[in-house]
Formats: sequence, C-alpha cells, structure tokens
Amino acid sequence: APSLLEKDKWGNWVINRDYNAAMLAEALCKLEGFTYAPSDAVYWQHGHSTERDFVYVTTASLTHEQLQQLADEVGPDRSLLVLCTAFRARADAYPNLTVKKIPGQVLSRCEWGHDDYSLQVENLPKEPPKPGQQSLFDGEEG
Repeated sequence: APSLLEKDKWGNWVINRDYNAAMLAEALCKLEGFTYAPSDAVYWQHGHSTERDFVYVTTASLTHEQLQQLADEVGPDRSLLVLCTAFRARADAYPNLTVKKIPGQVLSRCEWGHDDYSLQVENLPKEPPKPGQQSLFDGEEG
C-alpha cells in the first residue's frame, strides 16, 4: 500500500492522492490499534480489536441522529470506536460508542490531494462607521 502521506512539490505533507476511503480506514485502524478487517455485510465494521469491539471510519460530519442510529445497530453487547471529521452531539451520550475526531496528525496538517495551495481571496465589504465615530478624513462624524 502507498504511504498515507506524501510531499507535494513545495515539500509540504499532504494526504496521498492515491488514497481512497479503504486505505484511510486501514491506516486509522493501525493508528488506533485495531485490526483492519472490513465487513461485507455491516458498513460500520472497518476493523476490530476484539470480537465485540469494532471501529468505524468516515470523513463525514455526524449528527446526533446518525450516532443514535449507529448506537442502536451496535447494540448493548458490542462497542464501536467512531472516527469522523466532526460530530454534533455529546461524545458521551452513547454508552456503546466512543466518538473521536479523526486524529489531527491525519487531517489538520494535510490537505486532500491539493498540490497548488492557491486560495481565492475576496475583498471583504467595508464595515460601516459606528454611530458617533469621527471620520479620519473629512472631519465629520461617520
């Protein structure tokens, strides 16, 4: 398998453009100490640490409803580590889930397949003067 990270033409580390979702799941399984063993039948089983402890990797931002559905599917006799880019719920709201953001060393310092770092910068609108604020240029209040 190719390396998760590669250097772009400026020498910055980026996530390898050849990586796909399965490769990311495999890399994160290794980082978290899980055996990568994706299930053909259960979408949230990307790996396991025991026969009742699983890991699910997604680049999606998960809502409370999505996490509750996962918790219901996992059931009380199993546990699931959920690695996602963001979540909108209390991480401790689900007794059978451990919800974590994908580790910063994977996402925060990398860009997905970008190699030009061009940014579109727009001029922001000028803030209107506050009432009673003196103008610097015409001597009148703004």
